[in-house]
Amino acid sequence: MHRKSFRIASVASIAAAGLLLAGCSSSSDSTTETSAAETSATESESESAVADECAMENLTTMTPGVLTIGTDTPAYPPYFSDDDPSNGEGFESAVAYAVANQLGFAPADVQWEIVPFNSSYAPGDKNFDFDINQISITPERAEVVDFSDGYYTVNQAVVAFNDSPIAGATTITELKDAKLGAQVGTTSLDFVTEVVQPTTEPYVFNDTNDAKSALQNGQIDGIVVDLPTAYYVTAVEFDDSKIVGQFEAQAGGEEFGMLFQKGNPLVTCVNRALAELEASGELQQIQDTWLAGTTAPYFTE
Repeated sequence: MHRKSFRIASVASIAAAGLLLAGCSSSSDSTTETSAAETSATESESESAVADECAMENLTTMTPGVLTIGTDTPAYPPYFSDDDPSNGEGFESAVAYAVANQLGFAPADVQWEIVPFNSSYAPGDKNFDFDINQISITPERAEVVDFSDGYYTVNQAVVAFNDSPIAGATTITELKDAKLGAQVGTTSLDFVTEVVQPTTEPYVFNDTNDAKSALQNGQIDGIVVDLPTAYYVTAVEFDDSKIVGQFEAQAGGEEFGMLFQKGNPLVTCVNRALAELEASGELQQIQDTWLAGTTAPYFTE
């Protein structure tokens, strides 16, 4: 009798223990599920906050309801057309309007300001929400202005006439004694001074038009410009000219970025717009439409 009671008691104890463990397991699973739900909710709230921040009505721009964009004049092909950035034609004009659209601005809500290239990345207050003008992202410039993520990766190239002393150059060494020109303040000029390191001082011009005029007049042997410009110059502007060669990209690649006044919160939303344009393939489509040419010989050492 006592032995039977012991068995019943043992079974009862095991059952009770099982219920206790089940209760603990249920509580633990519930806690895990609650924690996952809370994490998911937090992420959703974070994404929602970014979305709300980037809603047009919440954007802080120079003029409420207007997106003010800066660029230089003349505004050159293939980045702009007819020196008129407002027509939406040319690579950078098209990119600017695509970003504006992503931010909620209609073409009529976009206003353009003339901003000299060198003034764009100078420290201080700006008269634009962002500037788009083939401005390469560099650590030095980023100390006093902010940049968007890059919207185009570019190499630098040398353009010359077919009868130029450097027309057949295939190495950087062959460029060292050449008279090379570039626009002041550009990475093109940096390539001349830092990569080519010519034996004579490079010719520095206020803008690319002046550099091209000097080339046409025989004052210099060649000009250094970004590769898309080199394709345009040789295909459209100058007969009997060629791309002598392009330079290998530097570590990380040289990228054009939209430029903002330091601390401008609009950068976050523009980066979001660029990411959406890249994901949809629209950014690549714009590039394919306006930036002709994909190959040019590379200079060796």
